[in-house]
Amino acid sequence: MNDTLIRDAELLVTMDGDEIPGGWVALREGTVTGTGRPGTEPRAARTLSARGALVTPGLINTHHHIFQNLTRAYAPATRYELFDWLGTLYPLWAGLDEEAVEVSTWVGLAELALGGCTTTADMLHSHPRPRLTDAQIRAARQVGLRFHACRGALDLSERDGGPAPEEITQSTDEILADCERLVSTYHDPSPGSMVRIALAPATQAAVSERLMAETARLAERLDVRLHTHLAESLDEVTYCRETFGRRPVDQFEHVGWAGDRAWVAHFVFSEPGERARLGRWGTAVAHCPGSTMMLGAGAASLPALREAGVTVGLGCDGSASTDHASLWLEARTALAAARERGGAASTTARDVLRAATVDAAACLGREDGLGRLTPGAPADVTVWELDEFAFAGAHTDLVEAWLRCGPVRPRHTIVQGRPVVENGTLTLPHTHDMLSAHARISRRIQRLSD
Repeated sequence: MNDTLIRDAELLVTMDGDEIPGGWVALREGTVTGTGRPGTEPRAARTLSARGALVTPGLINTHHHIFQNLTRAYAPATRYELFDWLGTLYPLWAGLDEEAVEVSTWVGLAELALGGCTTTADMLHSHPRPRLTDAQIRAARQVGLRFHACRGALDLSERDGGPAPEEITQSTDEILADCERLVSTYHDPSPGSMVRIALAPATQAAVSERLMAETARLAERLDVRLHTHLAESLDEVTYCRETFGRRPVDQFEHVGWAGDRAWVAHFVFSEPGERARLGRWGTAVAHCPGSTMMLGAGAASLPALREAGVTVGLGCDGSASTDHASLWLEARTALAAARERGGAASTTARDVLRAATVDAAACLGREDGLGRLTPGAPADVTVWELDEFAFAGAHTDLVEAWLRCGPVRPRHTIVQGRPVVENGTLTLPHTHDMLSAHARISRRIQRLSD
């Protein structure tokens, strides 16, 4: 018998070629066992109603800095572009400790679940104290989201000519040793795994050439994925030209990152030939238009990237630049940005849903069916509440309506067969206590008086 049956969907979208009015999806022991049309439902120990709702695979977030919710909408930084914004916030992030990272991650993952997200990658790039990635993984296990911990790093301090204060940087050797420790301790490459590790130097404009090159070699030896920012800002382009004598993509190839082991965030300031190179290499892009637009850099062109053969996933990016952790909101922003760049016919809501599910799973190197509702795939499902007022009059295409109407939040968010959000409410215990702890810690980090 199945553990859970989700039935009576207004529309079930499997992302495996089927859109089923009135459809159902059955789950057992953390995997999808089947989907089908009304009247063919199997038995299950528990039934959840999707009546009047859209059912999709859980959304997948390919790039984030969750800890930044401790400095969300920090007033002194709200008018700055990227490098000045970072310069304002770096000193505050020197206050991170294990409690701050664990609590901020717990709160951020809960917020992601409330936005329909079931899997997230997260880059923690500031390490003023040891074992902060361990604290993230503890929080992920408590919340129950599927978690790809991207072990971020900064090894160039202001003293070395880098942008970050010394308090949040580490030596290259220290970073590489901790990367290897994290992979050996936590990385689970098996199908349906809940925790994986990726190696993630922050950006070529803030780390040494040696760290980039040695991280690529280490990832090859350990067989894990690589992640970094690439061509995010004009300042990064200038830095790479002045420091290395190359554009960011040329430097990326020079240090051994060109290939299908890597996915990169943003890729806003790219030329047609550079997009084509990423497409040939199989290097994927985490598209985060909300963040780069908020920081004044504009957005990458989703249609142009796809035309070049680049796999594109979606990402919320930093909780202190985007200032939210709703992947639904990021998907809607991506739809609007793509149509603004490529024209009204260039991108549909289904294109964006693919970026947030199937293609996002490819960014993370998942080959276990994640991002689809198909037999054997991980049992990650989002049941979207189609509010009767926001969707009044939307009769012809529920997938388009899902992004064009709204705002939309999930009725149920299910990860590995377990509801994290049920009937619109988090199933997690101690939510008030965690929010109170977050308020206390974030005020400390921001150096505000109690």
